[in-house]
Amino acid sequence: MSLWQFPARPGIGQSGRQIQVRANFFPITSLPSQNIHHYDINIVPDVPPAKNRRVYQLWEDDALLSGALSGVRPVFDGRKNVFAARALPLEGDSAVYSIDYFDEDEAKSRGPKKFKMTIKKVGEINMQRLAMFLEGRLSETPLDAIMALDILLRHRPSLVYTTVGRCFYTPDSAAAIANGAQLWQGFHQSLRPSRGQMLINLDVSATAFYQPGPVIEMVAKVLGRQSGNDLRTSLSDKDRIKLEKALRGLKIVVTHRGQIRRKYRIAKITTTPANRTMFPVGETGTEDSVANYFQSKYNTQLYFPHLPCLIVGDPSKHVYLPMEVCEVVPGQRHLRKLNERQTAEMIKFTCQPPHVRSNKISAGITILQQRDNDYLREFNVQIGHEMAIVNARVLPAPAISYHPASKEPVITPREGAWNLRDKMVAQGVTMRSWSVVAFGAEHDYPLGAIQKFITLLVQTCEECGVFIQNRQPPISYANPMGNIEKTLIDAYMVAGNSFQERPQLLVCILPNTGVPLYAEIKRVSDTVIGIATQCIQAKHMFAAKRQYCANVCLKINVKLGGMNSYLSNTQLPFVSERPTIVFGADVTHPAPGSASNQSIAALVGSMDAQCSRYAAAIRVQKGRQEIIQDLSGMVIELLKTFYQTCGAKPDRILFYRDGVSEGQFAEVLRSEVEAIRKACTTLEATYRPTVTFIVVQKRHHARFFPIRKEDSDRSGNVLPGTVVETGVTHPSEFDFYLCSHPGLQGTSKPTHYHVLHDENRFTADALQELTYRLCYLYCRATRSVSVCPPAYYAHLVAARARFHATGEGWSETTSEASVKSEGSMDKAGAAAVPGTPAGPPPYRRLSRVSSIGSGLGSYNGAPFLEGRMMNYGVVKPELAKVMYFM
Repeated sequence: MSLWQFPARPGIGQSGRQIQVRANFFPITSLPSQNIHHYDINIVPDVPPAKNRRVYQLWEDDALLSGALSGVRPVFDGRKNVFAARALPLEGDSAVYSIDYFDEDEAKSRGPKKFKMTIKKVGEINMQRLAMFLEGRLSETPLDAIMALDILLRHRPSLVYTTVGRCFYTPDSAAAIANGAQLWQGFHQSLRPSRGQMLINLDVSATAFYQPGPVIEMVAKVLGRQSGNDLRTSLSDKDRIKLEKALRGLKIVVTHRGQIRRKYRIAKITTTPANRTMFPVGETGTEDSVANYFQSKYNTQLYFPHLPCLIVGDPSKHVYLPMEVCEVVPGQRHLRKLNERQTAEMIKFTCQPPHVRSNKISAGITILQQRDNDYLREFNVQIGHEMAIVNARVLPAPAISYHPASKEPVITPREGAWNLRDKMVAQGVTMRSWSVVAFGAEHDYPLGAIQKFITLLVQTCEECGVFIQNRQPPISYANPMGNIEKTLIDAYMVAGNSFQERPQLLVCILPNTGVPLYAEIKRVSDTVIGIATQCIQAKHMFAAKRQYCANVCLKINVKLGGMNSYLSNTQLPFVSERPTIVFGADVTHPAPGSASNQSIAALVGSMDAQCSRYAAAIRVQKGRQEIIQDLSGMVIELLKTFYQTCGAKPDRILFYRDGVSEGQFAEVLRSEVEAIRKACTTLEATYRPTVTFIVVQKRHHARFFPIRKEDSDRSGNVLPGTVVETGVTHPSEFDFYLCSHPGLQGTSKPTHYHVLHDENRFTADALQELTYRLCYLYCRATRSVSVCPPAYYAHLVAARARFHATGEGWSETTSEASVKSEGSMDKAGAAAVPGTPAGPPPYRRLSRVSSIGSGLGSYNGAPFLEGRMMNYGVVKPELAKVMYFM
């Protein structure tokens, strides 16, 4: 372990202005000093944790009443573990109990369910080790002691609220959102060690549940109708498939049998309506329809005989239920990915200004940890009900440089934002060969409107220092539902023929934000042709503004290899003093319910002393694996590109790794630092640059609230540059929270940086300032961003790679916005435009035209994968060296 011990904090930073902020952490003011007794518990038959808790509670209530527990109050995690402050009075080391359990809904007439519970002593937990760890005298985290405390603090709320992971939810003040879902409010609670004390981290949280009530109403909402009354006609096949996907796995309860309210789980829905769904009845096996059967057996006339039935339980048993006699069981989590509308409504519901969030959190500690808690008293645990106040510093913003010929070549941003007025990009590209494709018909996008937009775009680019030699590119129209590959190759050829030079850019005008068309354009341009594309939404073209065109110009410039802005060498000493490469890495996993089961690993590396240009490498790997399988190969690829670009080998490596949870720190560090070293020695046996490996975390629940008005921005959030490294951070390791972005809406979320390996011997100030300054170099925005750009870019590259799949990779979870366009189209999907070359003549002067090929295969080095396989196109090598993913 010694080789891979995480580095200790190198002292406290001094840079910036000292302030104090509130943090959503509550101190545990008194901890158990005695050993805690740990027991293993086994409840049969096996049931979910919520029911386990109810069974256990019946036993505990009974044992406390009868005196069998001698007043000891143990706590239970709902699965296998029980902890007690004093030894349980068991005869020997184990005991077996039988418990009668009545299901709350089902009639008592069915009799109780019998459970058997076995309790066995496992050992004792030494709480002194926790005290030593908090004082920094023990480097190994005493996970057993922290787990026991965590279960103690969760025991009581778990009996009262619906638990999901580390969160507790309640249906009080639930808000309905689109398509039959509702949002429940609640709290996230976790236990965090910090210097000298344990803290409860508490945050507000919301998650989606299914709306309880009649299944008919749910069906109406899923299909976008107002209510069940609108379901007066039978369903189309498309609606039926959509409905089955939405309802599968949902628990329902029947309403047609009086007191007997049996629960079932929906397996699928029938292809026929209730009045035509036949099944054999009774001994004789005569066929009857479900609608007739309900009429004769239950005297129930169906109002919706034209709707399909639910097939519940085991589908082979053919249990059919009409939708109208079923209700959705309350308290079921919505596990599927929310659609665009639901997501937008959820964001609106959860977006709270800092002072509102802070008040809710303060109320939450009392709601979850009531002061009269017998369990806490038993363990001698006391909790402070005031939010922690911690020391913080506001780091100064860097000065950002643009082209020296700009009217304002250097700007120091205020509150993390600035604008492009009077500024030209640091290194502008010259665009000579390009063309425009409008995905729609000419009467949707009149030629004059496109030309007007192009004129403004060209004009804005020139003002921003991006030079466009050919101001009137050829414009063509294409069918958004047609053959996109042929359309783009045709547009590429037209551009090449018009300007007799290899095309640099295709501008695509899109009818909407639908994912499928955008994804196909990116797949073809990135992996088949090898050309940069810039997509424009039609609504922005019609209402073109200079500001919009300037933002587009920033994207075009970096896609073609330019540089928008940079920081002077004195502001990035670590990178500029000696050849240094800054890496960002991320792994994205398939979304729930997606067609693919492959994960995508992305790596980007800086290619200059300004950390402004990056190149990318991608690998596809087995699904849900966090460790990057072929990191060595990816690092070799980018080190070679660095050498070709800069003419030197990097002496130092700074590696920002996104998306790793604490439980995986040691494993990721071990395998990935070794992979980086292996890459270096593969290139040259004696090559050993110094490596610093930092994990970047956004998925945490720490929030900071300003105390004084002068320490907050206009949105009421902490100022960009606020860094917190004491009070709520690790007792001894090198980590810090940095809020690097200006708040726009809601409460700003800081990013947590945790150093897992450091051969470059950073001081706290050096690393915090470098990380913060990099946040001002995100090339497509004129504001500082919340995550340092290398990690941000790696995330963008991985997201883009999902579009390179052929198969139904992204179409499974895309939004419903389908792309429709009227107007006559020829079969090829390209309609000729007056004044532009009609079909392309054989264009032979294109250099490297042979590089247009199907581009299919898998990303280099992708191991063989089982299961649902996608084919991923490979990004063309010349594109991978520039920031095509912006």
